[in-house]
Amino acid sequence: MDEDAALWYRIADLLPEPASKEVKECWDIGEQECGLGLLVEGLLGRQIPISGTDRARISVLAEQWGEREMLTPGLLRCPGDGAPAPVRLLDGEGGDDLDVVTGRSEPELTDLVLVPWIGCTRCGHVLLRAHTWEPWDDLSYLAEHYVITTADHTTALRILPGDSAAEAFADLLHGCPQP
Repeated sequence: MDEDAALWYRIADLLPEPASKEVKECWDIGEQECGLGLLVEGLLGRQIPISGTDRARISVLAEQWGEREMLTPGLLRCPGDGAPAPVRLLDGEGGDDLDVVTGRSEPELTDLVLVPWIGCTRCGHVLLRAHTWEPWDDLSYLAEHYVITTADHTTALRILPGDSAAEAFADLLHGCPQP
């Protein structure tokens, strides 16, 4: 079993059987989008508490499969487990200030809109999604880049390409300078 499948199976195990089995089967047959919907629906419907880290991991999976925007409202309504977590989802959780960041000087970020996504609770670093502002007055569907910044967003610590949501999250989670 590869790393992606192992993560999927571990996240599916948050649900009781047979719901867990159904989410796992979605992975096996290539229906990840459906599986993510079943996962979030199952967690929310059963009011299963999840950790802040698992909430962020599910958000990253949803981002990778193009379902983040649709699943985030339900994911944010899932109860937390109350335990401290090294990261937390910032997509509106707890009234977070989600001011977008613009006017970056880095060449790859010029003219992009950066949206805070996941924050490190230890050091304050933030993972942002960098989007194009589309002519129809909304963000592009897919992120152009993922950016890890300092808490005040003034310094870009790492800029990753648009197909590296999982790598960016792992960097935020494991690259924290705080013990």
